[in-house]
Amino acid sequence: MPCSTGIIQRVLMDRTARAGSSRTVGTLVVLGDSVGVGLGDPVPDRGWRGFAPLLAEALAPARLINLSVNGARLGSVRRDQLPAALRSRPDVAIVVAGMNDTMRSDFDPNRLHADLDKIVSSLTQAGALVLTIRYHDHGRVFRLPGALYRILLARISELNSVFDVVSRRHSTGVVDLAQEPGIYHKSAWAVDRLHPSELGHRILARAFAQRVAEAGMVAEEVSLACSGGLEVTRTQRVAWLIVKGVPWLLRRGTDLVPHLAATMLRAAFAEQIAAGRALLDEEPEPAEIMTEQI
Repeated sequence: MPCSTGIIQRVLMDRTARAGSSRTVGTLVVLGDSVGVGLGDPVPDRGWRGFAPLLAEALAPARLINLSVNGARLGSVRRDQLPAALRSRPDVAIVVAGMNDTMRSDFDPNRLHADLDKIVSSLTQAGALVLTIRYHDHGRVFRLPGALYRILLARISELNSVFDVVSRRHSTGVVDLAQEPGIYHKSAWAVDRLHPSELGHRILARAFAQRVAEAGMVAEEVSLACSGGLEVTRTQRVAWLIVKGVPWLLRRGTDLVPHLAATMLRAAFAEQIAAGRALLDEEPEPAEIMTEQI
């Protein structure tokens, strides 16, 4: 599956409608984690690119302020990135974070809701068009042990529910990754299968550009033809797995093992209780026993 516009048979915007849009984007702010940083889309001599610069080009002459930080969680986005975002007075603000929370032992949907609601409400009140995201099923692109996969899937569902509630409350635009054509193809993902590849970042930028256009602002269509990025070789993929991939899995596994063990123990305990109740239901009443003895 090549990285090209031919892989997705869908027109996201009507160019005539775009030409009629009168409002341009002055400032685009991106708040988020490593996806916002651009991991998975390496470029020569510049580290990472990602969807943010691609989107900024589509919103030209927009000024891009990317506040994203590797490893950021929603709490750190609220604490560390939101104040700077508000000072920049953005026309469009994109929030891409939360997945790091799903992979930690202290995952708390209520806290995530409070953090996201504060982020979105503050940006909305400042006059920004806020765009958020719904996450896909990571298990379809990244193989995990069954028990760990089920926990992650349940957490992603809870995280998406948080985004749904906050998005409805504040009328934000939403990009649902699971509904984007081509998102589950391996070419849309980097070697770690956790970050988008150049193609994946282009799919994301294109979807965000569509939401901006739908809001009546000038937004060009983002091409899906890969250009300007570095091609990742097989040797580099193997090296990444050894140097980065395995250590990352060990760190996340260590963090989640206590939760995983507790979950499995609770499930086993519940099964034992259910089995015990079933046995009690099957035992005859004392009167029935006496009747049989007589």
